[in-house]
Amino acid sequence: MATQRQPDAVDAILAQWHRERPDLDVSPMGPIGRIKRCAALLQRRLDETFAEFGLSYWEFDVLATLRRSGAPHCLAPTTLFSTLMVTSGTMTHRMGKLEAQGWITRRPNPDDARSSLVQLTPEGLALIDRAVEAHVANEHRILAPLKAADLAALDARLALLLTALESPTGQ
Repeated sequence: MATQRQPDAVDAILAQWHRERPDLDVSPMGPIGRIKRCAALLQRRLDETFAEFGLSYWEFDVLATLRRSGAPHCLAPTTLFSTLMVTSGTMTHRMGKLEAQGWITRRPNPDDARSSLVQLTPEGLALIDRAVEAHVANEHRILAPLKAADLAALDARLALLLTALESPTGQ
């Protein structure tokens, strides 16, 4: 038995396409449009929490990546930019900003004299520890309206989609 739900903005878009182009199967627009709208709305709510700590999303992302790498909270820039899916130029620019804030430091790589490592400073570690606690609490609040079973089912379906999108063929 299908659960009744309130129509959303994507339903209105689909109805317009059905009216204007009844010959097209626009059914993929439903899930993709909803994922995109959810992502935009989620990002706004996440950014509000990051702002409480003077952080942007990308700053939080870099600091959190270093934090979750474990002590000594240090990674090579190439590991960072590949994990964060940004270019090396973007990563270099971001490292400069984070270093100027006093949240990271760059130090020589003992295994390769031609490269450096990026490490959280004590200030950066303290900041990300506070920010990640607030972030997780915010995520709990965001997802609280969903029943546990619905949330688990959603997570499982999104994992299937992500696996398909990350596969080399994209199929």
